Amino acid sequence: MAQTEHRAGTTARVTTFPLEDLVRLPDIHYPAVSWDGTRVAYYSDRSGTMELWVQDMAGGAPRQVSNGQLPLALHEGFAWSRAGTAIMFPHDMGGDEQHDLWLLDLATGEATPSTTTPGVQEIVLEFSPNDEWVSFLSTRDGQLNLYKMRPDGSEVTPLTDFANPVVWGGQWSPDGSSLLAAANESADPHNIDVYVVPASGETPRKVFSGGQGTFDFPAGWSSDGRSIALTSDVAGIDRAGLLELESDEVRWFGDGEYEENACALSADGRSLLVLRNREARLLPVLYDLATGAERVPALSRPGSVDRPWDVRFASGGTGLVMKYSADAARPALLYYDLGADEERTLIAPEYGALDPTLLATAEDVQYDSFDGLRIHALLYRPHGLGESGGAPAIVMPHGGPTSQYFHRFDPYIQFLVSQGYAVLAPNIRGSTGYGVKFRDMARLDWGGADLQDVVAGREYLAGLPFVDSNRIGIFGGSYGGFMTYIAVTKAPAAWKAAVAFIGITDLARMYEESMPHFKYFLEEQMGDPESHADLWADRSAANFADRLQARLLIIHGVNDPRCPISQARLFRDRLLAAGRVEGRDFEYVELDEEGHASTDQRQRLRAFRLVSDFLGQNL
Repeated sequence: MAQTEHRAGTTARVTTFPLEDLVRLPDIHYPAVSWDGTRVAYYSDRSGTMELWVQDMAGGAPRQVSNGQLPLALHEGFAWSRAGTAIMFPHDMGGDEQHDLWLLDLATGEATPSTTTPGVQEIVLEFSPNDEWVSFLSTRDGQLNLYKMRPDGSEVTPLTDFANPVVWGGQWSPDGSSLLAAANESADPHNIDVYVVPASGETPRKVFSGGQGTFDFPAGWSSDGRSIALTSDVAGIDRAGLLELESDEVRWFGDGEYEENACALSADGRSLLVLRNREARLLPVLYDLATGAERVPALSRPGSVDRPWDVRFASGGTGLVMKYSADAARPALLYYDLGADEERTLIAPEYGALDPTLLATAEDVQYDSFDGLRIHALLYRPHGLGESGGAPAIVMPHGGPTSQYFHRFDPYIQFLVSQGYAVLAPNIRGSTGYGVKFRDMARLDWGGADLQDVVAGREYLAGLPFVDSNRIGIFGGSYGGFMTYIAVTKAPAAWKAAVAFIGITDLARMYEESMPHFKYFLEEQMGDPESHADLWADRSAANFADRLQARLLIIHGVNDPRCPISQARLFRDRLLAAGRVEGRDFEYVELDEEGHASTDQRQRLRAFRLVSDFLGQNL
């Protein structure tokens, strides 16, 4: 039900809707097509809790196949068996991401653990061609490496023993003799190469590197096993290519104007599916392997594929399945018939009692940062707000930092806009989508120039006629939480209120408590913790907590393995030591049974209410 309220300090009435109407709408996560191409499985909370569902490509009602065995928070996908009779999925406790792998029998609904490894993170990848093996990543021997095992969890065999993490891979060759992996054997963590890994356990072979300092990822095998689809940034921008293993030659596709990431090769060996990152949208593109000609599916409405893993071939390569959404359109699961050039909706977006006309559409804007660098951002303004509305506003830095805002549905932004806040979602330096140079600008400089991009975004908002320049806040999660903490301590006068969600406040302490592959990422982004100790200390907001001026809300899950709860507790303790009073100068909330955010409706509603109440009182 829509509501209309008058927000203090504005001259316009802003249309809102209850948080429950938004948060309790079901979502779709990690859609995956069965190997025969006739079904798609996905996580969804359409029953009120997160479950696995299966939908026939021909249509009909989706079928729930799990029954309470899934984790509340989703951080990894799942894998179909080749026969289509079982699905392996990750299971953790309270969002701690220390996943065991469970096998679900689709006929009976029975789920049993294949691995039981407390304190270990395990990520399922792919069943082998004959369903005799499953590839997975695990930290059971320290660093994140590639393994295989029988589906029942027996005969676990390590396939790699790299000192640095295997960051992607596990795709089996058609004959089952080899797998793909993305890893780095060099001393410089800013490098990823492509490897072929023998299933027998012999030494992996590096098959492609764009050169030291490039990021190269495999996407999959050709049907004859002679070629590999891959993505490389060797040209200064992500491009998709086809590596011929016998000749070591790579054929590159596209003209390099926009970033493109390889997704898969069709079963008939005719097409390469890529995602093109264009104007803050991820759109599927097909390349003809014989001619190099491109084909862009004619989707019926503007929007974006949700994430890189959310589009796949179906129906033997004659169709595409994708999760697709837009600023003001909730996610749908679409089937695109490549032969007929027609789009069909498998799972329609649900709005319940919510009026979709109340959702806000983003405007593409650009502004200059302190050094003249142009920053692209998405600007959302509340409905019913005139050009001189005097609305409060929020800068919302994204996570990552190597991530990006797209024109896709964002429930956090929609709920803020519905409550009368103008929101700026900037793709600051360090974001993906704008080439290698831009992506790497935040390396060895977290909370430096990228912070100035955020502050410049604040000044951009302050200059808009419909924004009250005295009521601008900042709200971010994960790396956005890091940015929020550093913003309120390094640019304290810029903000009236701030929300730091699952953020980082002390880099050295976080490094000490992190899993090996998270330590590796920190080193890749911010250098060695000993030789760069001064930099790490300077970019740790806990060391500057006494500078806080804005009212601050700290929210953190107690089981967060990526940004541990100690990060929030340390900042709280430093505030108290500096004479700040909890309940007056800042609010502090720990979320039980929750890790690095949550997809559970109950937990998300709890967090949304905390943010809504705090901002309503302080901004």
